[in-house]
Amino acid sequence: MEGNKMKNVTDFDDLLNEKYGKKGTPTRDKYDAESLAFRLGVMLKEARKEAKVTQEELATRTGTKKSYISRIERGQSDIQFSTYYKLIEIGLGKHLNISIG
Repeated sequence: MEGNKMKNVTDFDDLLNEKYGKKGTPTRDKYDAESLAFRLGVMLKEARKEAKVTQEELATRTGTKKSYISRIERGQSDIQFSTYYKLIEIGLGKHLNISIG
């Protein structure tokens, strides 16, 4: 019985391919971009809360608006790398590390 359960397990990439198409297709590219925006927003929110900084304080420190910070944290704003860097490094006093795998 246990062996039968494992036959139904699907790789996450297979699920994405089935639902959004393979990488490089317009639908999949849109999903990947939105997914990245969401993940960056979650990371920003967690770092901001860990630093005990409000959205308003972060906006003031970085010359942006609270509403913009809110949109980023909800994954509803496409963000440039330079802006994300400024939010993390200047706004939160943390170091942004990037790796390519």
